Parts: sequence; structure tokens; C-alpha cells
Amino acid sequence: MWASLQRGNRRWAAGASRRPRQDPDRRRQVAAGQSPHAVVLSCIDSRVPPEVVFDAGLGDLLVVRTAAHTVDRLVTAAVQFGPQALHARLVVVLGHQRCGAISAAARALSEQETLPGELPSIVAALEPVYTGAGGEVDAMVRAHIVGTVASLRADALLSGKATTVVGAYYSLDTGLVRRVA
Repeated sequence: MWASLQRGNRRWAAGASRRPRQDPDRRRQVAAGQSPHAVVLSCIDSRVPPEVVFDAGLGDLLVVRTAAHTVDRLVTAAVQFGPQALHARLVVVLGHQRCGAISAAARALSEQETLPGELPSIVAALEPVYTGAGGEVDAMVRAHIVGTVASLRADALLSGKATTVVGAYYSLDTGLVRRVA
């Protein structure tokens, strides 16, 4: 399945998207039920829609999006749902270049600023990678991908031969996704 996502991403990056399985027939086909091939845990960034980035169709991906692909119990449950209930065998943690949430967290930590509302929970989730990456945003993104993959691989419902968890990095500049974990 990862190879299929890579092929779709190469089409997207080259400007040759097919937009597969996005027609009324496919909509009717998946209306009765879903069986996505993969779960993609990604950022909420509007520039990184996984279905577009991987040139996928309706029902192909179960997408879970949070700021900087941060994980809590509800997000973990959503990711677990793909393999457990829908038999998706691939989980992709997709981080990206110039992540706004990671940039905001780095700035808040650097300037010891408290962000408004619930945003401090994002900052707290990213503080370990901030420390480890010396506050450099791209290094934080990559470290956070690797850490999230490790956490999901250690999850009892996601570990084992039936589910593969990979980490990937999306370049806003090129449109390409590269595996990093």
C-alpha cells in the first residue's frame, strides 16, 4: 500500500493527478460502507490534504488530522479504528515542511509566551521535540514524526505483523512525500 501512495504522490507532485475514484459511481459504491487501505494521521494545515497529496479516491484513506499531528487518547482511538474496525493495514504519520503549529509552539517556547485558549496543549505536546531539536522547526517536524511513529508502533492495537506504521515528510515546495521512519 505504501508503494501505491508513493505513486499517487509522484503524480500529484508532477501535476499529473488522476483524481481516481472521485465520481458518482464511486460515491454510490462507498455509501454503504468503507474499507480504506490506509490511515493517514496528518496536520490540519490546509496546504496538506492527504487525499490530494496522495492522489487518492473516495474511501481510499481514513484521515485523522490534528495540529502538527499531535496525539491524545481520542486521536489514538481514531487511528486504531482503521486497522481494528476497517482492516486498514497501513498507518502513515504525515508531517510537513514549515508546519504552522510547530512554528507557533517553537516561538511560544522560545519566548516563554502562553498562547490563548487550548493552544498551550499543542505547545506542551511539542515541548520534548523542541528541546531535542534546539528549537529548529524543520528538525522538530522530523523528530515529531519519528516520535509519533514510535508511539503508535508501541500501541498494543497497532503493533504486530498486521499493521505497518510509517512516518513521512511532505515538502510544500516540491509536493513530494519522503519516508523518514
